[in-house]
Amino acid sequence: MNEKDRKQRLYVAQQAEKVRRGQLSRREFLRRAAVAGFGISAAGMMGLERIAAKAVAPKYARDVFAQADDMNAWLRDVGSRFSGTTVRLSSESTAPSQITSGLIADNFTAQTGIEVIWEQVPLDQVLAKITQDTATENASNDIYYLDQSWLGRFVNDVVDVRETYINSGSDLNMPGYDFADFIPELVPAISEYQGTLVGVPFDIPIFIMSYRKDVFEELGLSVPTTMEEYLNVSKAIFDAGLTNEDGSQIYGTAGQWRSGHYALQCDWTAWLWGHGGSHTGVDGAVTINDEAGLAAAEYMLELGKTMPAGATTWDWSGQGDAVGQGLAGIVINWGEFFPGWDNPEQSKVAGLMEPAPLPKEIALRTREECSFDEVPGIGHQGGSCLALSRYSQVADAAWVFLQWATSKETMALAAAQSNTPVRQSTFDDPRILEKAQPVAGTTRHFPAIVEAIKNRMGTEPHFPAWADISSTGAVIPNELGLMTTGAQDPKTTLDNIAKAIADGIAEG
Repeated sequence: MNEKDRKQRLYVAQQAEKVRRGQLSRREFLRRAAVAGFGISAAGMMGLERIAAKAVAPKYARDVFAQADDMNAWLRDVGSRFSGTTVRLSSESTAPSQITSGLIADNFTAQTGIEVIWEQVPLDQVLAKITQDTATENASNDIYYLDQSWLGRFVNDVVDVRETYINSGSDLNMPGYDFADFIPELVPAISEYQGTLVGVPFDIPIFIMSYRKDVFEELGLSVPTTMEEYLNVSKAIFDAGLTNEDGSQIYGTAGQWRSGHYALQCDWTAWLWGHGGSHTGVDGAVTINDEAGLAAAEYMLELGKTMPAGATTWDWSGQGDAVGQGLAGIVINWGEFFPGWDNPEQSKVAGLMEPAPLPKEIALRTREECSFDEVPGIGHQGGSCLALSRYSQVADAAWVFLQWATSKETMALAAAQSNTPVRQSTFDDPRILEKAQPVAGTTRHFPAIVEAIKNRMGTEPHFPAWADISSTGAVIPNELGLMTTGAQDPKTTLDNIAKAIADGIAEG
């Protein structure tokens, strides 16, 4: 780590401390962090917004662990070597982190004697702890919760557990852990950087398509399967002028178009990738402002004509709420919001929204035609991973815990609140499948999620400066905001973004 990088990390940690003390707003912190090259871009920022109450494991959790004989025997035999050790980590307060942390005392510590302190704080505070640790090469946390956009910045601060443990034949490897059970498309997208396994997959928000079946039935519409059909359907719904029972209009679609917010960048990528475009080309070239990018921008603006005017003020949460209030007939957005739409206590469209496969892209570049691990696909993903700190003094004990926390048994329980799984076995679990009906916490959108992950997933570039230019308050969402509000034409917008990307690549 050079001196500039070290100072940037300490600066971010200092700014986060000001937030904690009430001396700085989170919005200003995001701006300052981005300037220092540590943007917060993951959709995991939805964590605190999408959980109304503390998530808890299902009642059958005790039975799941009681039947895990091989794992329990291993925890008592191997894990107990580290009895009295304390493992620390910080993460967002998401459903999987809430559920998993609630299971530790009775099902992990009771078997191993290892204490775990799992602090759950806003993502900016998570970033602060990691930057402080890595700048000083000390470990206040033994396990890092990493936004995928940070992989390039922290790749040298973590242990490659595949090399150090998984493939080494270590007796610290949990029997039946089965790393291959993690959906293989996810590993390079949210856990690897240039072939190094930075962490273990933990969370995977991803775009799916959903539509209102009552609106489609009334208008005699077919579910769109192409980008052209998607736009035409949205126009047809908007032109029909339908209203909800409360008199509010049903628009074609809803966007997450808040100027300067990372949500706008997420929305944009679906149309960019869906038109055969990408941020980068072969050998580090910048391609966002080519013909495909310009076509995507024109498509996006045309689609915007079918949205409520408030779309330019909505982030992902605002978009999700708009759909839940019945303001949109069709939408492509984060699947994480679907379960809330089936909750009659907070949604006006309970039982009316239907998940569906994403429309086929007009054209699609391959991973080989891009650089820095960018993978085009209309299903934008914003996943995270759990990584083992290189500076930890209790790395072996932390690895024991990390395996338990991401084991088949624990992750199946973490999906009980319909959080998107990252293991194939969780998607196949009969108890998860039982919730595939129109109820609060439904999993009936999971088939669309699996399809998006395996065949339609889009991943942004991972070069070190990427978060600096793509996150909230940074160049890309600011420029896109000028375009979507009509203050700037698409060509100028994309040319300005292209320059920022080129500068970021050069800096890295």
